[in-house]
Amino acid sequence: MTWNIRTGGRDRGGPDRRALVARVIARQRPDLLALQELGGLDVAGFAASVGLRPYLARSWLGQPVALLVAPAWPVLAAAPVRRPFHHAAQRVVVGTDAGPLTVLGTHLYPYSGTRRLVEARWAAAALRRSRDDLALLAGDLNTLDPYAGHADRVGRLPPAYRRRHLRRDGRTVETRAVARLLAAGLVDLGVSAGPTVPTAHGGAEFADMRLDYLLATPKLATLHPHVSVIRTPDTAHASDHHPLQADFPLTPLTPLTPSR
Repeated sequence: MTWNIRTGGRDRGGPDRRALVARVIARQRPDLLALQELGGLDVAGFAASVGLRPYLARSWLGQPVALLVAPAWPVLAAAPVRRPFHHAAQRVVVGTDAGPLTVLGTHLYPYSGTRRLVEARWAAAALRRSRDDLALLAGDLNTLDPYAGHADRVGRLPPAYRRRHLRRDGRTVETRAVARLLAAGLVDLGVSAGPTVPTAHGGAEFADMRLDYLLATPKLATLHPHVSVIRTPDTAHASDHHPLQADFPLTPLTPLTPSR
């Protein structure tokens, strides 16, 4: 599951949404959870409260991201991606019955499509060695998909937010970051899942958009996961993004019992 929980689950001068966020996670029970916008959140304490282990990538300019992993899944490797993302990117490899699964959680730059394209190239490079294996990129990519026209949707945004989704000519919808990841061979699992923003909590900068993605290598995509946007009364108020979840027919790698 991937979810942007907006400013660590608390709004400055507004409601504390952390209990709602935790309740959604507890109900969905994800084995692997990519979280974005963790500024001000005690990630270790929060992860413990929902029964998950945190792997955090800190941010110099934006907000941290993390991958949270259920205890049953053996973590074979974990490290932040050493590139100057505005926010951050974290990579974790877990052991499954079908082989190692690499998960990359990230949050791309919100204000410029050109900068998002650069960050998408970094993310694609971070998954290059896993291209023929089981791998998943999860996160808020702040980018519209390249499949269909979005001009009407973008045109409904206030001018300050409209610029985020247009090329420098002021007319062409900005989709290059997702297009770059697809060109790297990743498969968009959520193409039919529907918009992930906005929610009832807010999102004046959104207009029924899908900005959150689960992109898989072809080998992982052949497992045909069920993908859905989680829409409940709690997710409507826990953040300005709804979570996006995929269910794969994978089980944790069981350590071999030594022979006697």
